[in-house]
Amino acid sequence: MSHEELQQIQYTDASQEDVGEEKVKQTKRGVFFILLSSLFFALMGIFVRLSGDLPTFQKCFFRNLVAAVVAFALLCKSRSFKIKKGCLPALLARSIAGTVGIVCNFYAIDHLNVADASILNKLSPFFAILFSALILRERAGWKNWLLIAVAFFGALFVVKPTFSIEHTLPALIGVLGGLGAGLAYTFVHYLGGKGERTAMIVFFFSAFSCLSVLPMTIIQFQPMQFLQVVFLLLAGLCASAAQFSITAAYSCAPAREISVFDYSQVLFSAILGMIVLGEFPDYISVIGYVIIIGAAIAKYLLALREYQKNKKNGAGTR
Repeated sequence: MSHEELQQIQYTDASQEDVGEEKVKQTKRGVFFILLSSLFFALMGIFVRLSGDLPTFQKCFFRNLVAAVVAFALLCKSRSFKIKKGCLPALLARSIAGTVGIVCNFYAIDHLNVADASILNKLSPFFAILFSALILRERAGWKNWLLIAVAFFGALFVVKPTFSIEHTLPALIGVLGGLGAGLAYTFVHYLGGKGERTAMIVFFFSAFSCLSVLPMTIIQFQPMQFLQVVFLLLAGLCASAAQFSITAAYSCAPAREISVFDYSQVLFSAILGMIVLGEFPDYISVIGYVIIIGAAIAKYLLALREYQKNKKNGAGTR
């Protein structure tokens, strides 16, 4: 082997090592941003509770108003409010589903432990698999369907269905919130594939949601104290920060590598609920958390394994 060939091999190895190191760094950044997003979503739930006994629609209006202003500012900066061709129907569908999801989630936060409301909302990835198969015609293997069944089995421990409407109804509404979020994420995935901008998706949804809940907000409006306004504005700021943090996370690393860390929101919600609100989830709910998070980890490992298998097969055919 000549000196030049040896140098070329060493250079190639060094280049591959640099690429590997950069990928690790990007994955670490992705994990950091998704953990940050989870913390902000957990803080949002706490601030929603701290805002007191206000109508759910009123809380949703202020939360989405802040997000709409932030997204509008970003669109103004880009100097473009143009919607991608063919994306309007999906934007409308995403906004309707997202509005249902957020109203139900806020109702659950007001009537359940914040950790319980958080884990029920985290059923959304499993609903996303279901809706992706039904709407986008994306195939889901039997293992994914099994994990969906396991996740809903875990949800029963959190819902704890009884004849007591006082607990069961808010829990079922929390599940409906997860369904709405899952359907919304399905359309977000579709819009991302069409090249629609994140700022436009966030602005369209936030503005649509504000207008949708405005009539009920006016009808049920309750005067707010200064501190309640502050808490609602903080909830909106945290929600906006969470949205952009999770966007940054998935820009750094693919979902298959970091999505499971999104379930840290349940841990953050439980800790903040204990510290700030004095809420302690019962052992039955904790069993539900373990089952749902376990199903999420299995889903993550399954997706990672499929990716590595496809990558290996792709490399072998070249």
